[in-house]
Amino acid sequence: MKASAQVSKAPTYIEEDRLQAQGYRLIAGIDEAGRGPLAGPVVAGAVMLPCDRRPAWLDKVRDSKMLAPLERERLFDCIRGDTLPVGLGIVTHDAIDRIGIAAATRLAMRKAIEDMPIRPEFLLIDFVRLPSVPLPQKSIVNGDALCLSIAAASIVAKVTRDRIMLELDRQYPGYGMARHKGYATPEHLECLRRVGPCAIHRRTFAPVYEVCSAPAREWREVFG
Repeated sequence: MKASAQVSKAPTYIEEDRLQAQGYRLIAGIDEAGRGPLAGPVVAGAVMLPCDRRPAWLDKVRDSKMLAPLERERLFDCIRGDTLPVGLGIVTHDAIDRIGIAAATRLAMRKAIEDMPIRPEFLLIDFVRLPSVPLPQKSIVNGDALCLSIAAASIVAKVTRDRIMLELDRQYPGYGMARHKGYATPEHLECLRRVGPCAIHRRTFAPVYEVCSAPAREWREVFG
């Protein structure tokens, strides 16, 4: 009860203010989108909010999962249009199958940091730690709901990935990717059972792996 009540609040600038009091000025929030889907890439965003001003749109920033799609798009445009240092990291479905989703998530985050036009002095990361990145950092559980920099990064990651999935829906029609973005919805699972996976499905994820197994293939041949 206490944890859920805390998460429901708007994210704050408390972490950033503490770091600025310690002398840090270039503080990047890091988050990802796409750990759980059965198809498509995992995408990480990195955002460095200004330390000397508070843009009006910042009051509307929330964890991307708590925002309606149109509001996410609007805030994404605000973040990108405010000339803030932003980085993106994308790791494909086949790399996820090759190295695993945990390693792929860390790789996407590292790429997002490397993509930033300014090197951060400190990282605030949603849940994950990045031991391979030689920068001071703090991992925050539910960081996208609690910390403004991470919440802004979650919007960048989510909107970018959603746009990728819209394009992949055009390339691989019939799965409803534009609607469910690759997540394991009933519609998506039914498509998998009926027609099998396409090129962008993650073969190592259980629902896809099970459909690809010999018994599943035989079931489709007999009863499909």
